[in-house]
Amino acid sequence: MGREQTQTNADQEFYQIADELRAIANLGLQFSDNEYHKERYTRALALSARLIAALDHRSPDDVLVQFQDNLGHVSPIAGAEAAVFRNDKLLLIRRRDNGLWALPGGLAEVGETLAQAAERELWEEANVRGRATQLLGVFDSRLWQITSKAQLNCFVFRVESEDSPSPRSETLDAKFFGEDELPTLSPGHRLRVPLVFKLNRGEICAPYFDKEN
Repeated sequence: MGREQTQTNADQEFYQIADELRAIANLGLQFSDNEYHKERYTRALALSARLIAALDHRSPDDVLVQFQDNLGHVSPIAGAEAAVFRNDKLLLIRRRDNGLWALPGGLAEVGETLAQAAERELWEEANVRGRATQLLGVFDSRLWQITSKAQLNCFVFRVESEDSPSPRSETLDAKFFGEDELPTLSPGHRLRVPLVFKLNRGEICAPYFDKEN
């Protein structure tokens, strides 16, 4: 493992520590009536902000302002991805930010179901309209090398569509790939995409979910 990859893994671990610390502090500030405890939670929130600031080369005050504007966020965030299969091949998009390939997906928005989020992301990233028909799995970002500064639960749905994919503003390309011809995948997808193929074939019962930390 190269130094760059080691540094990336270490940074991800620090992001997770900071996220847990932030969540604990936010939970305490939401529900504690003890002023002394609130002072400690406020300090813990500031420490989390300092850690994020050091990782992102930002001002701790700017990070803390963002944290304070989001005190209700005490649970993992939710994301959704679309798994579109055609002739035993899986649709992948090439991300514009890192040039690597991934399942179409992103964070769920307020006011939509997770299935709707998967369908929307498929349209936004692959120019494909589809209908979610089955939940294939739920993946914890901490366990599947999903790059995220906050803990993320990723919901992968099988989506049916007959549309031909094409790239949009967020993507460089969109194509179907067989299991034995996968391109260079984005972190997290390197582990999950092979499992999605197995879920699609019924080798593993769907929906998959993580049972251990």
